[in-house]
Amino acid sequence: MIQTRTMLKVADNTGAKIIQCFKVLGGTKKRYAQLGDVIVAAVKTAEPRRIVKKHEVVRAVIIRQKKKFRRLDGSYINFSDNAAVILEAKTKEPKGGRILGPVARELKEKGFEKIATLAEELV
Repeated sequence: MIQTRTMLKVADNTGAKIIQCFKVLGGTKKRYAQLGDVIVAAVKTAEPRRIVKKHEVVRAVIIRQKKKFRRLDGSYINFSDNAAVILEAKTKEPKGGRILGPVARELKEKGFEKIATLAEELV
């Protein structure tokens, strides 16, 4: 359950380390984001001389969340951290070339095939 002001780890190699969500996309009253939802975030910490800089505003997709997520078959999945992958301007393509850590299977179903193929592990 990701909401405004939530801090997330960045699970790609764009150079950003931590981002802070300030808008959940998908409607005027949408308050919470979950696996596969797109958010608008600000980069809080970043590595020097990389693609993404500190204070930059980016779009990102949630790939891991601590809150339990109910799958269609009735099972639940949760992760040990909240993590996101930074996206290109208004597309579903990732900005980085590598995805670190496990990724939920729901991303492939929501149209993020490129992220699913780049992932080390699909859970």
